[in-house]
Amino acid sequence: MVLFLFFFPAGPYGIFAGRDASRGLATFCLDKDALRDEYDDLSDLNAVQMESVREWEMQFKEKYDYVGRLLKPGEEPSEYTDEEDTKDHNKQD
Repeated sequence: MVLFLFFFPAGPYGIFAGRDASRGLATFCLDKDALRDEYDDLSDLNAVQMESVREWEMQFKEKYDYVGRLLKPGEEPSEYTDEEDTKDHNKQD
């Protein structure tokens, strides 16, 4: 779901560096064993935890630039040009 680059290895939330932070934020767990190094569909989280993920995501999107997302296994990456980004941004205005 959500990977935030400000969780750098030496930072206070370094446990999230290079990982999907969604599960840890939803469960308020900073235990490495509770996090996944691969795609995590979060299907075992309850409704309250999923709402927490959405709230965290909204807060971070307000403060930080969106730079990408984790891919599901087998999902192909998309490549975007600056021109496409400008067109999409202008459509939203």
